[in-house]
Amino acid sequence: MYDLVEPIGLVPYFADESDEALMALGLRNVWDAYFAGRAAPFGRDVPAEVVHAVFYNFAPGEVARHIPRVWELTTPEAALAARERGCVAGMRRVLGDLADDPRVARAADLLLKAATSAPVGGRPLFAALRALPVPQEPVARLWHAATLLREHRGDGHTAALLTEGIGGTEAHVLHALSVDLPAEKFGRVWHLPAAQLDAVIDGMRARGLIGPDGWLTPDGRATKDRVEAMTDRLAEAPYDALTTDELDHLIADLEPLSKAFRATFPM
Repeated sequence: MYDLVEPIGLVPYFADESDEALMALGLRNVWDAYFAGRAAPFGRDVPAEVVHAVFYNFAPGEVARHIPRVWELTTPEAALAARERGCVAGMRRVLGDLADDPRVARAADLLLKAATSAPVGGRPLFAALRALPVPQEPVARLWHAATLLREHRGDGHTAALLTEGIGGTEAHVLHALSVDLPAEKFGRVWHLPAAQLDAVIDGMRARGLIGPDGWLTPDGRATKDRVEAMTDRLAEAPYDALTTDELDHLIADLEPLSKAFRATFPM
């Protein structure tokens, strides 16, 4: 299900229409658009420290460069509407004629049934999204449901990282090294000052996660495997609401849709 749902959940980050709709509100750059769109469910009065804690994996100070400044330029309500509008436009561009296929509406309804069945306890971003109105238009409903499930999984992933004692920046280093990419080349941390990134790596080395050669040790790889396995387990609950037949139908309807997004976005 992750492989089928994630391409839809990634629309805000890969479809230009989402950033364009948000920046048309007067935001300064794509990172303003990111934080305004993703943090909007919390409203304007939640401080940067809380957003940083919930998003978890941004380096210190990164959130505060955008929150609360974005709320001086627009409102959470406008950001939510623009994000949805841009994502629907991006989805329609990618899907073409498939956007009006009956499979979209069927998948949206089943995915929404799964997404809204999960308990919200311990999942702050998922809970904030659950409090939002559900769109009625099928493409928008499908995107909303996928976003709910993506953030449900993301909250669980944070719990898994915390369980293993992996910090936010460490999570990026752990992932980069697990796919044989030097940390300083990884897109989410390459911009950090070398001394800051080196300090993170040194801390992981001291804990036995990274070896003298700069790559993951067996303990480091085992830690990564445990994080991913726990993330998967914590993401299962929504799908318990579906019968076997419903799950089979959902998979069949999502497959051509997800294929279109995977063919378009650099995943």
